[in-house]
Amino acid sequence: MSILHDSAVRGFASDNYSGIHPEVLAAIAAANDGHQSAYGADVYTEHLQQVFQQHFGEGVEAFPVFNGTGANVVGLQSMLPRWGAVIAASSAHINVDEGGAPERVGGIKLLTVDTEDGKLTPELVDREAWGWGDEHRAQPLVVSITQSTELGTLYTAAEIRELADHAHERGMRLHLDGARLSNAAAALDLPLRAFTRDVGVDVLSFGGTKNGAMLGEAVVVLNPEAADGLLFGRKLNMQLSSKMRFVSAQLIALLEGDLWLRNARHSNAMAQRLRAAIEQGIADGAVSGVEFTQPTQANGVFATLPDGVADKLRESFRFYDWDAARNEVRWMCSFDTHEDDVDAFVAELGRLTAS
Repeated sequence: MSILHDSAVRGFASDNYSGIHPEVLAAIAAANDGHQSAYGADVYTEHLQQVFQQHFGEGVEAFPVFNGTGANVVGLQSMLPRWGAVIAASSAHINVDEGGAPERVGGIKLLTVDTEDGKLTPELVDREAWGWGDEHRAQPLVVSITQSTELGTLYTAAEIRELADHAHERGMRLHLDGARLSNAAAALDLPLRAFTRDVGVDVLSFGGTKNGAMLGEAVVVLNPEAADGLLFGRKLNMQLSSKMRFVSAQLIALLEGDLWLRNARHSNAMAQRLRAAIEQGIADGAVSGVEFTQPTQANGVFATLPDGVADKLRESFRFYDWDAARNEVRWMCSFDTHEDDVDAFVAELGRLTAS
């Protein structure tokens, strides 16, 4: 097959734009020879359970799936009866970026709350945590948070503990969308279980794609009492891979050693480099009219630009508008973002804002 793309093209649109990490690609190739049982009855998926238990503790169970939307829908479905509802930030991926899948495929009512930084608090949860026993209201039974959030911010372990205790005291469970969980662990400098299972998270989605995998996430059940029917729900929701060994092999490659952490630390560091270079450019007068809208705590940078600059900058580097009405953009860094990419981007930003 001929190469159809220009491998020199770089961008800051999404950590989904990057390719597959070479160690993950090698793991797929290593798992390829011979025959293995289908639908998860293979040695790689069996071994994956041990790998997840090393990170999250004894008794956890991981269910590999194709993608993050599937992980969230399948995980949340397993936590809810048909009349259940989920409280989430209005900016949450399950509300904004999953095409209505939680509602239309999962049959889940979302009760959303506006936040300034993408993070829920017990007080914000209580805006929708009411009406239990009222047959006219979908019953709030799960709180869902994202770590790191869609706005690039982080929950501390103490903040998650407070949310978990608050939810559990009211008969609710806590779900965590961990599409960028590795980035959060790297930024917090904590083991994965320290801000998930140890502080009361019941079920989480573990992301691999944004951190160097080709495809593949996992629903991880940390509290067996909080989930039911996942084995059947995964198939029902078209998330059961027949050749599951290739999904599992990727997650093993990431998690069995420290590849997941190395990749996350690098993408976080590139985001910090990007922000610091722009801040220095502002201080020196080389960059003008740029204002940051969120703290840079993981691998995303959020900022507003002068009129017209975003479209001109996109002629050289890909990235997305976040809120076009106020010229807010999002710049994401990946495991394969280079220092030269950042430096070239900032130089072009400076040229455009100066002109």
